Amino acid sequence: MSPLIEITDPHILDGSAILIDVRGGADAHDRYLAGHLPKAVFAGLDADLASHPENAANGGRHPLPALEDFAATLARWGVMPDSHIIVYDDKAAAMGGARLWWMLRSIGHTNVQVINGGLKAATDAGIQLTTGEYQNAAVGTYPIAAEYTNTVDIEEVKKAAKDDNRVVIDVREGVRYQGITEPLDLVAGHIPGAVNLFYSTSLSPEGKYLTSKALETLYKDTIGDVKPQNVIVHCGSGVTACHTLLGMEHAGITGPKLYVGSWSEWSRRDLPIATTEQ
Repeated sequence: MSPLIEITDPHILDGSAILIDVRGGADAHDRYLAGHLPKAVFAGLDADLASHPENAANGGRHPLPALEDFAATLARWGVMPDSHIIVYDDKAAAMGGARLWWMLRSIGHTNVQVINGGLKAATDAGIQLTTGEYQNAAVGTYPIAAEYTNTVDIEEVKKAAKDDNRVVIDVREGVRYQGITEPLDLVAGHIPGAVNLFYSTSLSPEGKYLTSKALETLYKDTIGDVKPQNVIVHCGSGVTACHTLLGMEHAGITGPKLYVGSWSEWSRRDLPIATTEQ
């Protein structure tokens, strides 16, 4: 199954799939209530797709929720292991849509797709949005997975960033990577040895992913001959990195891993920090 689905696909509106609208930010729920695809349930990036540690130095700003909590959330949304899930957000998958896709894939739920272009693609196509809350009938349980797969911890990143046979990709904007500015975390800069590939370079001016061929060229220019399973992707807090992981999957590059803690964890651990491009 392709990780992306076009807004013209009938499965989006014919009721055969579970639609999930992911929003981030303090006004996430208000934006959802003001307009979403028909029969789309609300998912909050902070409420549903992350846990809330007291100290971001241990796991970053958006650590993954406990597996039992995520399973309970899926059951509340009416998701079963064989459900076809279609996900979108209002930021071209960069603020939660791809994160939910990645989380589902990570626990073994493969029947999930992300709307290419997100909510904007829907409004550009003239689809009438609906307001208010929508909820599916909850199911009893969703099986709890043994683990989130394809993740690495901070110790693994330390090793990988020094290994010529591995690549650590930082998908934040160039000015954050270079240490010129840092609007969200405590210290500006990047992990020494990490390379920069701003996540939005994978998008067209309309906010859709580039073709799979164009994405393959883009990513392979960055990772070179390194095997996909030796690639680690991170961002500020493990959210927009999933946007790049989704793009890689669409390009046929399977196996890269997510550093969930990302810069928000690394920058709080009194570790080496670089401020110039490698």
